[in-house]
Amino acid sequence: MVREVVYRRLAEDDLREIYLRRAEIEDLQSAAALVAAIQNRCEGLATFSERGTPRSDIAPGLRSIPFRRKAVIAYLVRPTTVEIVGIMYGGRDLNILREPGRLL
Repeated sequence: MVREVVYRRLAEDDLREIYLRRAEIEDLQSAAALVAAIQNRCEGLATFSERGTPRSDIAPGLRSIPFRRKAVIAYLVRPTTVEIVGIMYGGRDLNILREPGRLL
């Protein structure tokens, strides 16, 4: 089954923050390439959505996949969609998803 990949607002905020941090360190082109690569990894979840590691310890139904040993993509599999709930980059811990309002 192919599901639509959707990004929660906070996941979009994560991508924006990653872009800005990378742009400060390197350049705009590198920042854009990094965000595009992360989005490509997320879009790959449209098929074989359950391939990530279950993270029920954080929230029911939460799964995660790594990205280049630098980030972790957290998502929920729904009947017709995959919801990207967060992208933890540069050592940010998945436990941030426990914050109120993050997984609702």
